[in-house]
Amino acid sequence: MDFLPTLPTLLAFTAASLLLAMTPGPDMTLSISRALSQGRGPALYVVAGTSLGIVVHTLLVAFGISALITASPTAFLMLKTGGAAYLLWLAIQAIRYGSSLSVKATAGPRGTALANISSGFWVNLLNPKVIIFFMTFLPQFISAGDPDVTGKLIFLGLFFIVVGIPVNILVILAADKLASWLQQNPRVLRGIDYTFAGVFSVFAAKILFTQAR
Repeated sequence: MDFLPTLPTLLAFTAASLLLAMTPGPDMTLSISRALSQGRGPALYVVAGTSLGIVVHTLLVAFGISALITASPTAFLMLKTGGAAYLLWLAIQAIRYGSSLSVKATAGPRGTALANISSGFWVNLLNPKVIIFFMTFLPQFISAGDPDVTGKLIFLGLFFIVVGIPVNILVILAADKLASWLQQNPRVLRGIDYTFAGVFSVFAAKILFTQAR
């Protein structure tokens, strides 16, 4: 199937996606907060909403980058170079500032399924960091001359969701213990930060050195 990436590319993407899924961010904070305040069901709806947001980001990136390659492969290489620089900047920021996770079980009325899905969707869709990240992250796993770029980008975006769902479910099932444990063990969060920084520094260096040949 032409939309499938090579096995080494898929393994590298899987490792990066797992790391991203385990890194605390607005989506994890929202799902843990909802699990603590309303229960596991509403939190799972939040995850469904964030996944829908990723689908939208994936389609926008896939068709936008496909059009960019058709118009100018050189422009696509420039995008990847800029993306590599952005990933390196994220790595530096992770070391400088680190992950943060601060959630509280705030009392309130139990939201409907649609309300929780909507919360997750909009938190993800309107987060400018997610938009920029997807535009720079996915293209790192695609070659400039690939004729099946659209299909592969869509596959990778959907595969990103598949990889992240088990992590999200485990986080929700252990929300109360996980939130407390992470907040009491900042070294674990720092370990995640340094791992994140290392992996994305490698991605950034790989694409930059490849284009420098």
